[in-house]
Amino acid sequence: MSVLVQKSVRQTLLEMAFPMLAGTFAMNAYSLTDAWFVAQLGTLPLAAMGFIMPVIMLLTCVAGGIGTGITTLVSHAIGRHDQDAASRVVIHGLALTLGITTLITIAGYLSIDFIFARLGADAKTLPLIGDYMSTWYFGAIFMSLPMLGNGILISSGDSKAASQFMILGTILNAMLNPILIFGFPGFPPMGIRGSAMATVIAQAVSTAWLFHLLRHKHQLLKFEKNGLAGCLESFRKILSFGIPSSLSMILMPVSAGIITSILSRFGPETVAACGAAGRIEMFAFVIPMALGMSLTPFISQNYGAGRMDRIREAFTISTRFALIYGGGVAIVFFLCAPWFASFFTADPAVASTLVIYIRIISFGYGMMEVHRYCGFVLTGLHKPAFSTALNVIRALILLIPLACLGAHFGGVRGVFCARLATDLLAGSIGLICVRCVLRARQRNETCPS
Repeated sequence: MSVLVQKSVRQTLLEMAFPMLAGTFAMNAYSLTDAWFVAQLGTLPLAAMGFIMPVIMLLTCVAGGIGTGITTLVSHAIGRHDQDAASRVVIHGLALTLGITTLITIAGYLSIDFIFARLGADAKTLPLIGDYMSTWYFGAIFMSLPMLGNGILISSGDSKAASQFMILGTILNAMLNPILIFGFPGFPPMGIRGSAMATVIAQAVSTAWLFHLLRHKHQLLKFEKNGLAGCLESFRKILSFGIPSSLSMILMPVSAGIITSILSRFGPETVAACGAAGRIEMFAFVIPMALGMSLTPFISQNYGAGRMDRIREAFTISTRFALIYGGGVAIVFFLCAPWFASFFTADPAVASTLVIYIRIISFGYGMMEVHRYCGFVLTGLHKPAFSTALNVIRALILLIPLACLGAHFGGVRGVFCARLATDLLAGSIGLICVRCVLRARQRNETCPS
């Protein structure tokens, strides 16, 4: 049933995004919870987590890319009223995810010491990293499946359940972390390995609930004879979205690492200030992120139903929301920047840099969200390569070169101005690209099957 092509566009987007607010908060709380509890073990375990997180982010990007491909194809099939095709994509997507995750698990487990030694981990930190990653790799499949399941549930019009199973995982993770890390009657203390085990168990429970929803509530998980027939063609279609999407996601941590390297030239106070500002930004984006997670399935399902009018209206609504919300946040952040700084640090140098960061960069938040939304819309319109190109332009052509120039000519303030210019330019380019694609589609309103 094409649940996303019936009600008004505004009402549909609201009903999809509102339940996801709690889920996006929960998703951001996962890593914060792990880091806080591990920090209680001391400096070395926390340093180990610092090495671990970038690697997990890269692996998560692969799973997220595959999930985007599955979500887009399932949404398109539902829009065409083809439940059987949607079910096949889900089954084949699960098989592909299982295969890729197994390969990553084996390769990652066998290369833990090699990879992290190359990243700079010393002899004291490597054993702690090994304890965490050997457990994490064991449960890697449970990290991958919720990422693809989340999009499938949203495509089926069940964003409430998508949010609920993310919240469930976060709550279980927060409950299990202290028990498994520090011990409890009947549970010996496991240290940093306990944090990894808590995450694996929480995600495994979330995955079990996800399978129940897909099989019994939405009838998208049908295990039948010849269920894998045509899987190679499905793999090709999924990867045609998954590979560009993964590359787009990987650009984010890579470019962030390069910018951090540039800022490190100005001292640890600058890096500390930008790290704190990044945490503030993370929560500023929670609300628009909820809408963003809904855009690709909405666009793809309406594309499958041939409703280009609804796609154009959704794009207009989402860009207006991004600009209005971003403008409001910029004003609040500009006025409250000194208070934010006092909350995070008592160091005058860190506080001063944090205030400058917020007061400059926040005025690009609206266009930054527009850029993200443009990527989601292009993916939903089956233009994943265009979406990747937008991210390449932002990270490699605009952000990094402009940041280098800004650092050379304007110091720290120049880097922040470069980020602002990047967000404004990238958002503008995204708008032009999406409008060109929509005009091209308007000349041929009949969508491909």
